[in-house]
Amino acid sequence: MSAPHTDVEQVEAANTAFYEAMERGDFEELSSLWLTPSDLGVDEEYHDPADTGVISCVHPGWPVLTGRSDVLRSYALIMANTDYIQFFLTDVHVSVTGNTALVTCTENILSGGPAPEEGAELGPLVGQLVVATNVFRRTPAGWKLWSHHASPVLAETDEEEENDQNGTNGMDPDDNPLG
Repeated sequence: MSAPHTDVEQVEAANTAFYEAMERGDFEELSSLWLTPSDLGVDEEYHDPADTGVISCVHPGWPVLTGRSDVLRSYALIMANTDYIQFFLTDVHVSVTGNTALVTCTENILSGGPAPEEGAELGPLVGQLVVATNVFRRTPAGWKLWSHHASPVLAETDEEEENDQNGTNGMDPDDNPLG
């Protein structure tokens, strides 16, 4: 594989590195991918890190986490309680403007927790569909994560799928507000 040459390719590589670090459970690598005040040229000894380049994260169903310690602690907890996780990214779109990049994607996640019985290798595997927005900032060391926001995609019920196929989208055709 050739080295990335454009901003978009570099952001795509940083985004991929983020998900690969999660899959490997590599906390040190994952931590290095997040923005630090020093990445922005801010002396952490004299400035509150929350004042400049504060990072944030929203995991599905979690409140907003801000600041490096809270964000990284959340990943440590997830990694400690997940024996297996794999991401299949689809619908990946990258937009770069100046020193900021926005990545939107769908995370098709396959995960498994600890085995419920002694001797078993892994607990049951669970699939989940999540949409994510990752914001990156250019630093002298490359593109670093500034914010990650992930939200679950709710599965449609059989009735909703049937209505979509009939073109009604859950609305009675006689209730057309446009007459």
